[in-house]
Amino acid sequence: MTVRLHHPARKSFDSVVDDFFNSIPGLWNEGYSGINLAPVNIYETAEGYQLELSVPGINKEDINVNVEKGLLAISYDKKEENKQEGYKTIRREFGHRSFKRTFTVADQVNVEAIQAKYENGILKLFLPKKDQVKDNPKQVIIQ
Repeated sequence: MTVRLHHPARKSFDSVVDDFFNSIPGLWNEGYSGINLAPVNIYETAEGYQLELSVPGINKEDINVNVEKGLLAISYDKKEENKQEGYKTIRREFGHRSFKRTFTVADQVNVEAIQAKYENGILKLFLPKKDQVKDNPKQVIIQ
């Protein structure tokens, strides 16, 4: 069990920080127009490359994945939200913003066989290596 001591100054500091960030119009809410990049993890295996993008809360039908001229582009364009009458936003700490990530596709990738799967807020792409590039372990016999 964790015990956390409460100190009155901590509450004051937290309030000051919250007030500062919430007082900047548009910085943390729907008016923000900054660049938004979906976080990505990239792995390599003998068979190919695995990309995982964190894009929770987005419908897979709204995500675009294209390969053109040696570039893999993954993007999402935010749709206009329906505002409900009678609802006033008190605090908004998350939302969906448009994004675009572009990656250079190496010559050793078989572009025709790229696969994509979306589950639990993670977009997973598999970029298989071409057959002649795959690492095939070979036992070398010493004579």
